[in-house]
Amino acid sequence: MSNSIAIASGKGGVGKTTIAVNLALTLSQMGSKVCLMDADFGLANAHIMLGINPKKTIRDVLKNNMAVEDVIETGPHGLKFISGGNGLIDILNIEKNSKYQLIRSLDPIERNADTLVVDIPAGASENSMTFASAVDRLVIVLVSEPTSFMDAYTFIKTAKLDYNLHNFSIIVNMAENEKAAKETFDKFQNIVGKFLNAHLTFAGGMPRTKRIQNAIIRKLPIVLDKEADFEKVAFQRLSKNIIKAGENKHNGIRFFSES
Repeated sequence: MSNSIAIASGKGGVGKTTIAVNLALTLSQMGSKVCLMDADFGLANAHIMLGINPKKTIRDVLKNNMAVEDVIETGPHGLKFISGGNGLIDILNIEKNSKYQLIRSLDPIERNADTLVVDIPAGASENSMTFASAVDRLVIVLVSEPTSFMDAYTFIKTAKLDYNLHNFSIIVNMAENEKAAKETFDKFQNIVGKFLNAHLTFAGGMPRTKRIQNAIIRKLPIVLDKEADFEKVAFQRLSKNIIKAGENKHNGIRFFSES
């Protein structure tokens, strides 16, 4: 049975896709057979960080009935990649049934991948929540800003009340250090705990280092930098904590599930 992980955020600009790409590559480096799907349909950009110019995208699965195996590209460390496409306006808001069919269409990749990482759109849209509710483990990226707190809270509230999700792993991105990241998590957990009965797990913090900032500017995954030992260890810690975190189990449409 494959693991499925969604990387989400309440708002854009918090480094969600950077986290998703580096996390997927880290899991590959740690020995997992990983497939990364960019589910930000029509506005996808994970392929840029991976240095891939995809010949086929998820649009070919949705519109042209192409098998998902035929749109998979191979990236660094054997990472399998499914592009969401960029500038494809006609798939920005696909119908609910089409999303469910897409989730089912990924079943065959379970033969060749033991972990699916899904980079979902920022915010609590129906597109985001459909994929968030279809995975085993849901990760939310936030930063130490009031708007990030507010939007991440809205995401969790929607996931909890409308989709019956209970377990959330939290990554605090762009933190000064791990202590500051934990303090940010504690503040956010206190806010959520006042109003929602949701279980939040601190997956860890990602530091704001010059090396990471340069990697983002160059549109390269930091974990591919041979000299980025500190950052690689941080992503390895995140990966291990996410895998150990609680799962969301329900009878709805899910990746790699017969239901």
